[in-house]
Amino acid sequence: MTLRCLFVDFNSYFASVEQEDVAELRGRPVAVAPVMTDSTCCIAASNEAKKFGIRTGTLVREARELCPELLVVPARPALYLQTHTRLMAAIADCIPHGTPGSIDEVPCWLIGRERLRDNAVAIAQAIKRRIADEFAAIRCSIGIAPNQFLAKTASDMQKPDGLVVLEKHDLPHALLGLELRDLCGIGASMEARLLAAGIDSVEELCAAPKDRLRAAWGSVEGERFWMQLRGIEVADRKTQRGSIGHSHVLDPKLRNLNGMRAVLFKLLAKAAMRLRHEDGGYLARGLQLHVRFVGLDDRFSPSVEFAPIDDTPSLLHQLAKMLAPLERAAASGRWNVGRNPPLSVAATLVGIELRSARSGELIATTRRRQSVTEVLDKVNRHFGNNALYVAAMQTAIEHDAAPMRIPFSHLPDARLEEDVRTQAHAEELVRLRERQFKVLAEAAHKASQAKRTGGASGSTRSSAAMSSPSGATPRVRMPVRAVPPSPQLGLGF
Repeated sequence: MTLRCLFVDFNSYFASVEQEDVAELRGRPVAVAPVMTDSTCCIAASNEAKKFGIRTGTLVREARELCPELLVVPARPALYLQTHTRLMAAIADCIPHGTPGSIDEVPCWLIGRERLRDNAVAIAQAIKRRIADEFAAIRCSIGIAPNQFLAKTASDMQKPDGLVVLEKHDLPHALLGLELRDLCGIGASMEARLLAAGIDSVEELCAAPKDRLRAAWGSVEGERFWMQLRGIEVADRKTQRGSIGHSHVLDPKLRNLNGMRAVLFKLLAKAAMRLRHEDGGYLARGLQLHVRFVGLDDRFSPSVEFAPIDDTPSLLHQLAKMLAPLERAAASGRWNVGRNPPLSVAATLVGIELRSARSGELIATTRRRQSVTEVLDKVNRHFGNNALYVAAMQTAIEHDAAPMRIPFSHLPDARLEEDVRTQAHAEELVRLRERQFKVLAEAAHKASQAKRTGGASGSTRSSAAMSSPSGATPRVRMPVRAVPPSPQLGLGF
């Protein structure tokens, strides 16, 4: 009974959700892009697109060359979060799941007799059937192993729609056919360090003693990796958040001075709201900006330090001062905006610390700015993010720039990052209601079939699920209710 973790990884998640939502996309090569321009990268590719060599990070321009029939669609983060909620509910019908590490994967912990191989495999198969019953285009690969690290590795070993079991007696030979980069935690820089240490294969990595891996990693993390390779479950290390920020590739219509400035203001306002609300609230000691330009290797990357603050007016005031040199360069002609327009922007709050570690503010000016910020937050929490916003963000709001994005490392809080929209939001709301009606209709149809057949074993998915290892009865889950559109107001400081 060495199996402890069942890891579910949804295949080509963003692209699969698009194919689930739009039937015409099913069976066709699809790529998802953050903005509809050939100069950006694909953030997801369907299984059909991957056959042409298209991967996450492939330039859209290159992807179209690899596959002329490629269909590129804009990202819809709100839809991906809604679908994630439904998928977690489907898994919970079969086995309780842990905290998702990202939107497309989740660990499930095996206990008691669930750790027996046959029972663990039966649970995995029940999860696959449950998802296949509710979703037409979304599938998952599942890995089962003694710890989460190996279970995640196993889920990547057979795609799409795979099921791989790694027991202790399978180690390490079951891993020897992998490349170093196939193991979670080994990226380009870590691979280079391992090669410099004389470790150029998974076989050598598994055979290396603990102290050699500690030296290669330069920290105790090497020892942790050594233990995980051997099936030992290592407790997560508590880490201190060091920064909060957002970046965005500019739409061609916003590749000008005013567009760049508006998007940076919106990114920083979004980061400031996260700063105040995550983990009980943080304060920032510094701000870093990054602007990349078309046709230039040089970047505009100023940074500034200040006393710990979290209010939006103060942070935006710092941003305006940091942008002044770039604006002067454009006015004097030292920066030719037409020839080298801004391509992408980023705003990052650094040196953050928990607000609870500091006493209250005594300066009257700062207290007033905090009061304005509290009003902004209250209005936006009630009516939706950016229902009330700073006037400098107007251009970005009009073009729906810098919308909510879903990072690989965590799930965003839609209450803080999803914008209230007008026409686009209304259209998505209609689509959401259509999906909800479809789910209800399918559930009613299955219930009707079950009544006609008298609930005979195997006649419906419901009866099959009731005999699953978890003993859970399937239930229909609805996506999180969308926030209705509301008017947007501009507030200038």
